[in-house]
Amino acid sequence: MNQNPKIQNNFSFAFFGTPDIASKTLEILKENGYIPKVIVTNEDTHSGRGLSIHESPVSIFAKENDIPSLKPQKLNREFLDEITKYNLDLNIVVAYGKIIPESVINNPKLGTINIHYSLLPKYRGASPLEQALLNGDTNTGIAMQQMVYKLDAGAVISQKEIPIDINDTKENLKEKLIKLGAELLVNTLPDIIDRKINPVIQDETKATICTKIKKEDGEINIENNEDNLNYNKYRAFYGWPGIYFFIEKNNKKLRIKINKASFNDNKFIIEKVTPEGKKEIDYQEFLKNYK
Repeated sequence: MNQNPKIQNNFSFAFFGTPDIASKTLEILKENGYIPKVIVTNEDTHSGRGLSIHESPVSIFAKENDIPSLKPQKLNREFLDEITKYNLDLNIVVAYGKIIPESVINNPKLGTINIHYSLLPKYRGASPLEQALLNGDTNTGIAMQQMVYKLDAGAVISQKEIPIDINDTKENLKEKLIKLGAELLVNTLPDIIDRKINPVIQDETKATICTKIKKEDGEINIENNEDNLNYNKYRAFYGWPGIYFFIEKNNKKLRIKINKASFNDNKFIIEKVTPEGKKEIDYQEFLKNYK
């Protein structure tokens, strides 16, 4: 990785991000001497009977590293006035989760860059990893773009492609792309700072949009003989929302979650399931007890 202490010590940037995909990027930036002057993340949430406070992974990173953090409900004029005080060179955005207004995008001297987890203009939007797996793509990658006020439509600064293995799920593919994106960011920052980049305008005719994943997207039909589709759903929704199917038993509809599956000889093979309200069992045992 390219390390330049002089640049790192004199370079002032804000980091916008919320989930673990962003906090892990921050860790790699930190390892290379790039420490944000301020971090912007989503507000804390409250849940449970005692309404416990839950901070985002990025908020926790900020606290552990003594970095000022902002958690605005809205990126309004008040927020713009607050972040302007930091006299920033650049904003870096990784999975922040809110629409960033043009005034904030253009506020730093070098504008705002974003790491997106697909090869733009393909799969703009909220679920590029899932969409690549759902479609059975054999490659994906990282795009670093100069952010504009239009969904993932900014000129591409740099891209890096990797193959998708047939056994890749969303979780392990995400780990590969986090590392790839952070390394690409570290290696590209010196050229961004020195204004040596030549962004490439995206071809709008090739743009595709992917939406947020919903829990109900995980339902599959195991009787439809669409083995490729079911396996790709398993890979894409691994972790959350997971995949499941329904059975009728004693005049009740039961949800059966598929915890482990594989793909062999073009067949989707279910290995372990959790019937609703029960513990995980082998699928063959499930068939004996529930069919």
